[in-house]
Amino acid sequence: MFVSFVRRLLAVSLLCTSALSAPVYANTVVVLGDSLSSGYGLLLEQSWVSKLEGRLKAEGYGYTVVNASIAGDTSAGGLARLPSLLATHNPTIVIIELGGNDGLRGQPVQSLRANLERMIALAREHGAAPVLAGIQIPPNYGPAYAGAFAGLYPELARELDVPLVGFLLEDVALNAELMQSDGLHPNARGSEVMLENVWSVLIDLL
Repeated sequence: MFVSFVRRLLAVSLLCTSALSAPVYANTVVVLGDSLSSGYGLLLEQSWVSKLEGRLKAEGYGYTVVNASIAGDTSAGGLARLPSLLATHNPTIVIIELGGNDGLRGQPVQSLRANLERMIALAREHGAAPVLAGIQIPPNYGPAYAGAFAGLYPELARELDVPLVGFLLEDVALNAELMQSDGLHPNARGSEVMLENVWSVLIDLL
């Protein structure tokens, strides 16, 4: 009887020690994006979002990263998904990387603006700090549309005082060595540059 009791006591002790040694992070970063953030065409660990989680741990920041990005998603899709993500993960920071598919489908810039505005508001209402990741579309969509699209992100960031990653694919999009063969998505090396683009803005919020 005594031996059995001691064994149970040791088992409970080991469980408690294991629970105490496992990192429990109170802070969470949710990345709400499309194929640029979901890691389209890459191994899971090669996406910039996976690399972000590795960087946070390496730098000693106690954050969990939730990649809520879906290839092909639009700003309307992200807006529809955001309330559930906020309720489930209670994030400290929400990185909004959406709009590219809106542009590729020629959707009105004002519709994109309204969706981004609402996502920013929802994040703040839930106590999370929003970060906006700017996107650009190819000039063959017309200079007026492409210009209005590119200008939307800095304009919105300025008006709503939101941290902005000016262009997520800065120093990547026009470098064939950093892009996949489709010319639209980064390769593993390109993802590393994207991480630096995000990190330079995110670091001030950590």
